[in-house]
Amino acid sequence: MIDINLIRDNPDKVRENIRKKFQDSKLPLVDEVIELDARKRALQREGDDRRARRNVLAKQIGTLMREKKIDEANQVKADSVANNNRVVEIEKECAEVEARLKAAMMQIPNIIADDVPLGPDETYNVQGEVFLGQPEKDFDVPYHLDILESFGGVDLDSARRTSGNGFYYLIGDMARLHSAMTAYARDFMIDKGFTYVIPPFMIRSDVVSGVMSFEEMDGMMYKIEGEDLYLIGTSEHSMIGRFMGATLKEEDLPQTLTSYSPCFRKEKGAHGIEERGIYRIHQFEKQEMIVVCKPDQSDEWYEKLWRYTVELFTSMDIPVRQLICCSGDLAPLKYKSCDVEAWSPRQHKYFEVGSCSNLTDAQARRLNIRYKNTATGKNEFCHTLNNTCVAPPRMLIAFLENHLQADGSVTIPEVLRKYMGGKEILIPTKKK
Repeated sequence: MIDINLIRDNPDKVRENIRKKFQDSKLPLVDEVIELDARKRALQREGDDRRARRNVLAKQIGTLMREKKIDEANQVKADSVANNNRVVEIEKECAEVEARLKAAMMQIPNIIADDVPLGPDETYNVQGEVFLGQPEKDFDVPYHLDILESFGGVDLDSARRTSGNGFYYLIGDMARLHSAMTAYARDFMIDKGFTYVIPPFMIRSDVVSGVMSFEEMDGMMYKIEGEDLYLIGTSEHSMIGRFMGATLKEEDLPQTLTSYSPCFRKEKGAHGIEERGIYRIHQFEKQEMIVVCKPDQSDEWYEKLWRYTVELFTSMDIPVRQLICCSGDLAPLKYKSCDVEAWSPRQHKYFEVGSCSNLTDAQARRLNIRYKNTATGKNEFCHTLNNTCVAPPRMLIAFLENHLQADGSVTIPEVLRKYMGGKEILIPTKKK
């Protein structure tokens, strides 16, 4: 949610930002917000005046009663009743206007960074830096399900019976490899100075509406029937929610946290061969990076965060690139964002394995997350950022494709061996 003062003082900038995001249908919201804001402030002024008048009238009634001017006192009492009734009406209308204003404000997208490339959809995303090139194999790399099955490492049929499509069992070395990646990512981030956290895996609706837009929520979140609880789609949701309503000390910023959680997503509209298998599923695990910082720190942290993911992947000999997200591909709360994509020697292209976002103060305004600025003495909104560290099973797919050998074995890089019982190579258990 953007600053109401920006809409009051520079509505044309807000309109231009909406156009840059190719969301012209939201343009009327700017005028709606201006109108509702004016009405709210007018009601507040009238309410303040009438509450002040209530005290004046009370004093008049007391004076008139002491002077035995009963008729005049009764007339003032009638005026007082009418005044009090109007105060009640104003408070009711003001609450209704404030609710409508907040609803409209929450639909207006965050102001995007000046260096965000413009374009209506993901086809306009721009390649950034490339790391470790695009190595090719001298043999055909099988589909990831075939690799997993060669190790007896996956069971989709049983998962369909127990849970439906979009779920899976990981088994044996593949399950261990999955856990090894998350454990390595955890320790990697701790070594970077981040604090490890395991958050709640369910959050209330006021947190959901604070961390994401309604469109995102509708496409992602599972609601717990009969309760005001949602399963998290990423640990970012409960991690940012942890600071809801807080005023942090300036010396305690930045908060740099790395969190583990299972994630649950509806994944509406997933189609195609790359959406099958375990590429896009309803349940997965994730190691995340979260930063809550002062406004003048967020650009620097954005660069650090996505580069940490690159460093993590390349330490496991997995080639990656940065993909800079264009304006039309940014979620409403994002100021800027980029994906980290891993090279697929099977597809001969990159695919997304992580996403890094700077949301400036958009989430903080929704959740009222502030810090005490010691220089000004004022409470100001924090900036929030999030980034994927690892998200198996996509990470697992990238790992298997890049470490697969011609004989079907999979090599284990040195950084993972201590999490794999010292194993340097995994041998298939099933013949082709």
